[in-house]
Amino acid sequence: MMVNPDRLALLYRELIEDLGENPNRQGLKDTPRRAATAMAHITRGYDQKLSEIVNDAIFDSNMDEMVIVRDIELYSTCEHHLLPFFGKCHVGYLPNGKVIGLSKVARIVDMFASRLQIQENLTQEIAKAIVSCTDAHGVGVVIEARHLCMMMRGVEKQNSIMTTSCMVGSFRQNESTRKEFLSLISKNSSL
Repeated sequence: MMVNPDRLALLYRELIEDLGENPNRQGLKDTPRRAATAMAHITRGYDQKLSEIVNDAIFDSNMDEMVIVRDIELYSTCEHHLLPFFGKCHVGYLPNGKVIGLSKVARIVDMFASRLQIQENLTQEIAKAIVSCTDAHGVGVVIEARHLCMMMRGVEKQNSIMTTSCMVGSFRQNESTRKEFLSLISKNSSL
């Protein structure tokens, strides 16, 4: 889904005009092009594929304890109002003879976050992707985010945080595994 920057810039110009502004005034003259470039960047996840993101960074391993990457910052765009939501994502998995390169976990989060969507679906997409890449015994994903669609409009609640989780395999079936994951992601880091 390659974005046509010229077409997108034209649409932003029309939007500015429909808001009653003059797109030719100094402060707005280059805004349609800049906004088109920004939107293309914000939604770059549509042009990415999981296989290219992972890029064969799956390694054989005897590791049989939980692997967790926490506090992965994320920025996404709500599909309902086209406003940002942002926060952090925690990903844990129980390896099944294979581990994934550390940076690939963050790249997977970024790929799915760089699409128009809701947080609930984002959480599930990340979990399914980790399972499909690693064939892990279990995966847990928790996202905590603030939504500008709730902060800037509507109820205008500034301090609300939405938390979503997706537990797959042993993280869903085994209460002690789930509790260990949730306990480890809630600990304060000494780093």
